[in-house]
Amino acid sequence: MARAAGQGVKIYTKKGDAGETGLIGGGRVSKADPVIEVLGNLDELNAAIGRALVHAGGSASRSVLQTLQSVLFDLGAEVASTSRQYEAAGLPGLTENLEDWIDEKTAEMPELRNFVLPGGTMLAAELHMARAVCRRLERSLVALSAERALRSEALVFVNRLSDWLFCAARHANYESGVEDAAWTGDR
Repeated sequence: MARAAGQGVKIYTKKGDAGETGLIGGGRVSKADPVIEVLGNLDELNAAIGRALVHAGGSASRSVLQTLQSVLFDLGAEVASTSRQYEAAGLPGLTENLEDWIDEKTAEMPELRNFVLPGGTMLAAELHMARAVCRRLERSLVALSAERALRSEALVFVNRLSDWLFCAARHANYESGVEDAAWTGDR
């Protein structure tokens, strides 16, 4: 890969060619390590939220989505750190903010009486996809917590985030006047 003019650092290091990667603070682990699984899921969730932002326009969820991207990056630094030098700051407060947003937006929308099928507007579909990735992230965090101490706030935050993403998807449809597709079990 050629360097761009003025670019002094190469993107590739070749240090991971043997299937290992470095952690913040030193040490190397297999790319199949549960820590790397969590980091990959965090990265994928952040990318999914980025896709949702493309469609967010003036949506009520736009500023929250922007904040979430930075928080997820911070959480990744916490998981990748071999020491306690990094902690994703403010997770309990952010979790409470997500709960308040969910309560406020749920009160605006029709009562949920059925399971909801993902879809509707493009923003809602992207938020539902992000929710599915968030649930995978949560499962990988739980698996990692069986091997390594994690702050309980991280697990609570990710669980609430998936709830928020579901509610945000429903609200995106509501804001656009699109009804959620209800699962009826009929085929």
